[in-house]
Formats: sequence, structure tokens, C-alpha cells
Amino acid sequence: MAKKQLKFWRRVIAFLLCMLMGMILTLLINFRQATASFVPPFAPPQVEEIGNRLTKDLSPSNLIQQGRELYQKEKYAEAIKIWELALKAENNLLSQAMVLNYLSLAYQQLGQWQQAKQAITASLKLLGNAKPTTSQAQLILAQALNNQGSLELAQGQPEQALNSWQQATTIYSSVSYIQGKIGSLINQAQAQQTLGLYLQARKTLADVKQSLENQPDPQLKSTGLRSLGNVLRLVGAFADSRQVLQQSLQLLQDAGNVSTPELSATLLSLGNTAYAQGDRASAVKYYEQVSAIAPTSIIGIQAKINQINLLLAAGEAKTAENLWLQLQPQLANLPPSRSTIYARVNLAKALTKLGNKQTESAQLLAIAVEQAKNLTDQKAQSYALGYLGGLYEQTQQWSNAQELTAKALQLAQAINAADVAYQWQWQLGRILKAQGAIKPATAAYEVAFTTLKSLRSDLVAINSDIQFSFREAVEPVYREYVELLLNSGQDLEPTQEQLKQARQVIESLQLAELDNFFRSACLQGKIVPIEQIQQSSAALIYPIILPDRLEVILSLPQQPLRHYATKVSQTELEKIVVQLRENLEKPFTTPEGKDLAVKVYDWLIRPVETQLSQSEVQTLVFVLDGALRNLPMAALYDGKQYLVEKYSIALTPGLELLGPKPLQQTQLKTLVAGLTEARHGFNSLPNVADELKAVESEVPSAVLLNQTFTSLALQKQLDSLPFSVVHLATHGQFSSNAEETFVLAWDKPVKVNELKNLLRRRDEISPEPIELLVLSACETADGDKRAALGLAGVAIQAGARSTLASLWSLDDESGARLVGQFYKELATKQVTKAQALRLAQLSLLKDPDYRHPVHWAAYVLLGNWL
Repeated sequence: MAKKQLKFWRRVIAFLLCMLMGMILTLLINFRQATASFVPPFAPPQVEEIGNRLTKDLSPSNLIQQGRELYQKEKYAEAIKIWELALKAENNLLSQAMVLNYLSLAYQQLGQWQQAKQAITASLKLLGNAKPTTSQAQLILAQALNNQGSLELAQGQPEQALNSWQQATTIYSSVSYIQGKIGSLINQAQAQQTLGLYLQARKTLADVKQSLENQPDPQLKSTGLRSLGNVLRLVGAFADSRQVLQQSLQLLQDAGNVSTPELSATLLSLGNTAYAQGDRASAVKYYEQVSAIAPTSIIGIQAKINQINLLLAAGEAKTAENLWLQLQPQLANLPPSRSTIYARVNLAKALTKLGNKQTESAQLLAIAVEQAKNLTDQKAQSYALGYLGGLYEQTQQWSNAQELTAKALQLAQAINAADVAYQWQWQLGRILKAQGAIKPATAAYEVAFTTLKSLRSDLVAINSDIQFSFREAVEPVYREYVELLLNSGQDLEPTQEQLKQARQVIESLQLAELDNFFRSACLQGKIVPIEQIQQSSAALIYPIILPDRLEVILSLPQQPLRHYATKVSQTELEKIVVQLRENLEKPFTTPEGKDLAVKVYDWLIRPVETQLSQSEVQTLVFVLDGALRNLPMAALYDGKQYLVEKYSIALTPGLELLGPKPLQQTQLKTLVAGLTEARHGFNSLPNVADELKAVESEVPSAVLLNQTFTSLALQKQLDSLPFSVVHLATHGQFSSNAEETFVLAWDKPVKVNELKNLLRRRDEISPEPIELLVLSACETADGDKRAALGLAGVAIQAGARSTLASLWSLDDESGARLVGQFYKELATKQVTKAQALRLAQLSLLKDPDYRHPVHWAAYVLLGNWL
């Protein structure tokens, strides 16, 4: 053992001596809130609370109390040893069951799932034999069920976890233990979120809030509200999270004589929510308050580290360095625990951005590794080793980097911590690729990709930090894997299998982005591969944006996949896309705009013009990537014609559509709702009245206008009749932030996550989904490169087979004319939705008054184009 430690420290010393100063560590995941932002199942705090309730009646030994104290200090391995001694010495069956509960929790904290399962199974068996009837025994049973739920959720069994927590809730209610009930309800919400049951989760959390409102104890109420606020942040409801946390803070301040830990924990949570919202000023204010009242506690140190990250992001390196100098002795004085280990890792990652602190970073990580070993905390050890391996990667010490990464991966796999393992699988792939070992590197990336796919519905529930750093910690895994599959730098044409895998990876990235947008796995249920649809006249085009080039995969009916690339940097591509979008929105066509439209056409279409023509393709279906989503493909220009003059055009998030089938024109029943008057700070839309009349003149319609267009009225109409088309002519915004994606009703803005409640209740009365959702007068958020992600999000939440929406607002006669012509084509001709949109756009393009793209290019069709 001594030799191994000596070898380890020699490696660290060698690293420090030869480290290339000034290298900036590439962040794998923003670990800024390692323990503060993750809301674990509510069971751990109950170790102390329930234990204290029961000790008077059951007289547990001093050993049990010692174990609880060690657990609260996050010394889980030591707590286990003490509790195992207590278990042997305890004769009372109920006390044994309680100790087994504690043991299960401690084993779960260490990722020792088998031992945790054995302990909780034994506890439940003892309780079954004892047939608990007293309130104390019922409390132990509820605790066991709570702990079982925690274990089940951690092992990827959210349905079983939900069932366990529902049973626990029932028992807590029966014995009037409100705190336990609140905790198990919060747990239920997390299980529901993991299952993608967003509405049920929000309802459960509303029940929690209601229970807390009726609590006379301000301390309990404040603690419960803080837990609720943290969960709301976890599910992406940042505004609600902040409101609830501010209530928690107010309760503490009104009560007086507030305990410092309670106050600092609530302020830290408020800072973390403000951080997640992008409200830097408020986050800094809250973190400074925490630092002022608890400067040397772990919570105070976490706040300082978060503040350092904020300062570095704002370019205030000198202020960040001064704060680090204050923090250094305080961190050194903290006793070893998981929280202090994570703080060291987090700080080490932050320091690398200061430029001259690699030595300090390595020292912090080396200490973290040793502390984790001593605590037998494999997850914390995996983090510390992995990030130390990342430092070696940056200094190109490949052998050491690979060895440490492999050890970190082995530890993560040993405890089934997939959310940690994928990071080291990815890191290993990068290290192998850098050494020219392309085949094993590709294999490592494949495993990381597979791990991420298995985590789809669990990413947010497992580690809330991932949601804040998706672009740094998740998205690159997909893109770098695609780069390898397409034989980057090897001058080899990828095989059909590699092209198929690359296509699958980029589609998986699209789904992962939507999952991250919603904080849940949203594309579930009836999914059908597009290639199974008997529609031979459609071609699928997959642009893939890589740092140094644009790759494109083309799928033609009954033909092998084709692949072509353009040498253009991501920065240059995004610049041209922004310039083209700005030109398209001008009221006149500029030579510059046409040149830019030609350039993008050259990237995406020109290389395969001949193949498209020979294949007699009628519809181009784009699976757009990144900034390209904000461009209407119809406006691409070949020098003589716009793309829409040659093809119908549609967009889709990937190879999967929800229940695709051709539109039944004879069954069109339309619900039309719109606003013409100014509401909630938005301007009036006088041309909406003409638009609604145009729709009414072409298809049978029920109309809600202005005061009659409330969210409740919309709901009632949808519940009363199975409309096949829902047309909303109102202000709206698509954003990469779900909180800022909405459509405007008379009574309020309806956010994207509320649309599901409004539009999907029809599932209870009709098996058929909405055929078409039309959103006119909406637009993508200014300056948001990923704003069109919100458009896909709206389409998914609505559950409509197709969504027709505008990328910019058309508040003039052209919008009403285009919409009217679209419905006319749908109602009178046997055409697809994509063809109807094309014919409507061409009708404006051929009119000298409306030939400029600003009038006809804004509308895009997303989803099923049939």
C-alpha cells in the first residue's frame, strides 16, 4: 500500500515539475454546485429527524447516535462500521430495522448498491415479521419505504421508486407526521420528473406547497420550502424556484434568532437559482451574503467557489484570484467529507482558468484523491482521479492521463455511476485520439454515447449540474464521436455503417437537446422511423456542424447514404447564418442577401443537385443542426431560383415522427384563436383579424378573438370538440430557454410546458392527436443562436403531428394572405402539408408586391410533412 501511495505522489510531483504553465483546463462539466444544487431523495435528513423522534421510546445505543453524527458529517464508511456494531448489539426488532435503514442510506451514499439493497430488504422483512401497528413502528416502515425508493431511483427504476414513495406518503399521513409526508411527496415529484410525467410532478409539488402553507412551525415550513425550491430548479422552473426560496428566506428573517446553517443554506439555494437564470448580479449578492454569515463553513466555501466561477465567466480574473487567496486557508481547515472533496475538485477546475494555477489545481486534486480513499468514497475518488487525469491530458502526458482516467472509470463503473462514467469514457476517447489510436478512441466514444443514451431520462434527476452545462459536458461527446465516424483527418470515405451510426448520433443529439430544454425525456410514446413511411419522393438532409467544417449526410429513397463536407469553421458559419437571417428580414432583397443565400445553398444543396434531380425528389426534409435551425431553408438561392421554387420543404428533429400519416382533408375542423389588441406589454396585431377571416373562409372554424381567447376558453373548446387543426394568431416567442418560450393568450403568456396541459387533454376524449398546430405572429428570440429549439419544443409539447410556425412576425397583409392560401390548398387539393405550404409561398413569391423573402420565407413546417 505504501509503495502504491509513493508511486502516486511521485507521479503528482513529476506532473507539477513539468507542467506547462498557462494551459487552460477544458471543463468536462460545470461542477460549481456539486452538493448544493443536487436535490437528493429527501431521505438523508430524516436520519437525524426520525432517529430523534424514536430514541426516547426505543432507547437506541450510543453506537447508533455516533453513527448518525458520522453520517451527518458525510463520513459514510465510518458510520457503516459503527452501525454494523450497533446492529449486532441490538436485540429489539424495530431498532434493528431502523439501523438497517440507516445502513442502506450510507451504502447508497457510497454507491454500494448491492449492500444497500440487502440492508433495506432485511429491514422490510423484519418489519413484516413484526407487523408494525404503533406509530413509532409505522414511522420506521415509512422510512424504510422512503429509502427503498431512493435506492430504486438510483438504480434506474423510477416506477418502483414512485410506488414506494406513494406508500410512504400514505403511512406518514396516517400517523400525522407532516414532515415525512412532505419529504416523500418531494421524492415522488423527482420520480415523476424522471418518468417524464412533468405535469404530475408539478401537481405533486403544488400539493407540497399547500401542505407547507398550513404549517405553523416556521422552521419546518422554511426548510420544506427550500427543498421545494431546489426541486423546482432541478426541473427547470427557475422563476417558481426563486419565488419559493424567497418565501423560505422571508420566513427565516421574520422568525428571528435564525440558525446560521439554515439561513446560509437558503441564501446559497437562492444564489444557485439566480446563477441558473443567468442573473449574475443577484447570484453574486446571495453568495456574498452566505460568505458574510458563514465564511468558514462548507456552505460558505461553496458560495465562494460559485462566486469565483461567476467572476471568471465575467472576465474578472483578478477579483477571482483575490477571493481564492481568502478561500485557501478556510478550505484547508475543513475536516474531510464528501462535500469538502467536491469543493476541492470544483475549485481545482476553476483555478485552471486563472492561467497560472495548475500547480495549485493538481495539489487540490491530489489531496481530494487521498481524502476520498480514506473515506472509502468511490464516487468522490472517481471525480478527483478523473479530473487529475484531465490535467495530464492538457499537458499531453498521455500515459499518466490514460492511467488515471482508466482508474476513475473503473471506480465509477464499480458503483454503477453512469453519470460519472460517461465523462471518463469520453476523456479516454480524447486521450486515445490524441495519440493516434483512432480505432480504440472510436470504441471509447461509442461506449460514452451508449451510456448517455441510457441516461436520457435520468440526466437531470441524477445530476442537476448537467442541465447548466449541456453544451460543455454533453453535446461535445456527440459531435466528437461523429467527427471520428466520418474519418476526420484520415482521408478515407466513411463506410455505410459509419454513416448510419453518424446519422443516429446526430439524431440522438437532437433528442438530448430537447430533453435538456424540458428537463425531462419528452419524446416518448408512438414513434415511427421516417424511412418506414411509404413516401418515396422525400430526401433527408443532415447538416452536422463541426469546429472546422460542415459535414452533410444525404438520405435518398432506396439508395445508399451520401456524404459531403465543406471546409468552413463553426464561427464563420454562424456569422454567415446571422447575416443571412438579418437580410431575409429586410423589406427588400439586397445583393448581399442573395450572395449569402447562395453560399449556404452551396454548402447544403449544390454538391448533390444532380442526385436530387435524378431521384425525382419532391420534398426535402432537413434535420437541422445548431444555428442553421434559425434559417428558413426555403430562401436558399442557387443563383437563379429559390429552393422553394424547386422543392417542398419540411423540418424534423430526426428520423422519428409522432404517428405519421397523410392529412384527411375532408375532416378538417379548425379552432382559431387570436389577439388583435395590445396585451401584457405586447403591441396590437391589427392584421390578425384579416388572417382569422381568411381561415374561416377556407375551412370550418370555431373562433376565439381577444377577450374570448383565454387559456381556459381554449381548453374548454379543445375538450368539447376533436379539432384536427389549432390555429393561434398571436404574439409568441421561441427561445432556447423553456421559461422564455410562450404564446400569448388574453389572460397570460402560456409557457411551453403549459401547452401540454392545454393541448393534450384531448387525449382523454379522442385517440387522434392534433393534425396541425399553426403559430403565426410568433418569432425566434433576438440574439439566441439556438432559439429555434423552442419551436421544436412547442411542437413536441403540443403533441401535434405537424407544426407550422413563423420564425419572424409577419404583421402585415402578406401573413394573412399566405395563411389563407395555405388553407385553401389544403382544403381543395390532394396535397401534403409541405406541398400546401410551398404553393402558398409561391403565390406570394410570384406577386411583385410580395416577392421578397421577408413576406413568404418566415413560415416553416416542423414534423410530419404528409
